[in-house]
Amino acid sequence: MKPELETPAAATAVFPGDRLALAERYVASLATDGIERGLIGPREAPRLWDRHVLNCAVLQEAVPQGASVADVGSGAGLPGLVVAIARPDASVTLVEPLLRRTTYLSLVVDDLELENVTVVRGRAEEIRRTVPRFDVVTARAVAPLDRLAGWCLPLVARGGVLLAIKGSSAADEVAEAARAVRKLGGQRPEVLELGRGIVDPPTTVVRVARRDDA
Repeated sequence: MKPELETPAAATAVFPGDRLALAERYVASLATDGIERGLIGPREAPRLWDRHVLNCAVLQEAVPQGASVADVGSGAGLPGLVVAIARPDASVTLVEPLLRRTTYLSLVVDDLELENVTVVRGRAEEIRRTVPRFDVVTARAVAPLDRLAGWCLPLVARGGVLLAIKGSSAADEVAEAARAVRKLGGQRPEVLELGRGIVDPPTTVVRVARRDDA
């Protein structure tokens, strides 16, 4: 049975113009093919918009115009594919080591005809010698901050940032990992709340700028 996927009014705030139709098609894919492939849990279907897609879409508030973006551990495309749909000005690389996930991502990219997306199979620590550095590196539910910084900061260009979507304990995680993050080449992490008035609660993001001397 096909799940009900009513588009929330808030979606128009983050997916302008014809990008909303693309987002709707992506959500429909997550609710069907994504579940069948084991990338999304069946119970998540009714809350794909609020808990997943909109929660990721507001990350674009912290992405500069025309930025190059790498999404590490992209999974089913959260948040990288969502950012790519919302922001055609951004060039997004989806980094994912598992074949079944990169297969799904490639199918979605082709189906939506997203010209600003590249899918790369591999781990962040494996590909950093073969790809250019990025203005922004994103991650969601991948690893604790200290470990994540070790994987992602080598991919961040000078002047760029790591944006990690985190939960309610983000401040505690920042306090514990701040020293390790600095040793790995990052400035002191800061906690942002994005999407006020669009998602409730706002999306909690840890932002780590790369140090100029790293």
